[in-house]
Amino acid sequence: MPPLRAFMDDTTITCSKEDETRRMLTRLDYFMSWCRMEFKLKKSRSLSIRRGKVDEATTFTVSEQQIPTVSQEPVKSIGRRYDSSMKDTRRGAETLELASESLLAINKCGLQGKFEIWCLQFMLIPKLLWPLLVYDICSSTVEAIEAKINKYTRKWLGVPPGLSDVAMYC
Repeated sequence: MPPLRAFMDDTTITCSKEDETRRMLTRLDYFMSWCRMEFKLKKSRSLSIRRGKVDEATTFTVSEQQIPTVSQEPVKSIGRRYDSSMKDTRRGAETLELASESLLAINKCGLQGKFEIWCLQFMLIPKLLWPLLVYDICSSTVEAIEAKINKYTRKWLGVPPGLSDVAMYC
């Protein structure tokens, strides 16, 4: 008889102590094998924090295989990227870079100005909003993104340079 195939969605284990985590992983491993299921370790990550800092030395295993740490392989969950720095400063730079590259790509596509504005409004801005909501990005980075958007918007609409931002968006 072939083994039964079952599917399980993502699971997150949060424990306050290392031994609790190991005990929980051992029990989960037992139940998974009992159900003829197995962990996908390539999709799994572990993160151990001691005294407010990432502890690189602590590792966890399942089925005698080591679970990769977020330091070894960063992970993305619900649109948020987790790595060993545990800081959002890189995400701000990545979002600014995404805005710059995307605006340049829209500009190079050869569409008329009104269609470039449509791409900006309905494709790029929604794509930029998620990182701005999920990460703690400083206001200077957001202002830099806004300045780039304003530059291209003026160009695409053919707005004279003396027109203020307030008049343009009213």
